[in-house]
Amino acid sequence: MMTNEEADALFREYRKTGDIKLRNRLVENYIYIAEILAKKFAGRGVEYDDLLQVASEALIFGVEKFDPDMGNRFTTYITPTITGMIKNYFRDYSRSVRLPRRIYSLNSKIKSFANEYYKEHGVKPTVQQIAAFLGESEESVIEAMECHAPVSLDATVQSEDSDGLLYDVIPDPDDTFEKFDDAQALKEEIKKLEPIEQQVVALRFVQGKSQAEVGKQLGVSQMFVSRAERKIIDKLKDALSQ
Repeated sequence: MMTNEEADALFREYRKTGDIKLRNRLVENYIYIAEILAKKFAGRGVEYDDLLQVASEALIFGVEKFDPDMGNRFTTYITPTITGMIKNYFRDYSRSVRLPRRIYSLNSKIKSFANEYYKEHGVKPTVQQIAAFLGESEESVIEAMECHAPVSLDATVQSEDSDGLLYDVIPDPDDTFEKFDDAQALKEEIKKLEPIEQQVVALRFVQGKSQAEVGKQLGVSQMFVSRAERKIIDKLKDALSQ
């Protein structure tokens, strides 16, 4: 365990160099905080391993952003950051459809492997690498990764022809949509999205394509589509809550 002075010196060096090895040393030094907070929220309907994954991602994010010259100790800075991300995870998880045990189990294994791989290599593993390590097909891995993080059904989205809540714009047999009160404001915000983000909205939430299908059509990876979805929803929520 580093002293505060040693850690601050390493933070300063990391901010200068961006050396992934330095970042990983800091993450390893403070991983106990993620473990403590994950245990604190365990037993509430979400497995500890999933909470530790969320907490670890928050820890990595915090290490990358922390500036020791701002006057705060890292432990003081990172605790509310991790706690906030865990609470957000619970919020989104509670709104999602419960997954089949097979998918849930596979996703937990994927998260565990991806977390270890990221800490060791500084990058996330590819679908091919995950599938090879777990002895699963790439299709199964993509299905588990895609299904485990569904977008909240009460998130607001809009396409060229319709606007409303996410469950309103996903096509159904009757092709019916409920109108969203802030349709005009939402329409203005959707225009500010990047062109590829607008395509993701139309293909995923209007045409009902899977992330893999959207990725193939746009010439990007499934993981790119997954990250784009979360980014889009966050942008719209932030814009419409102001």
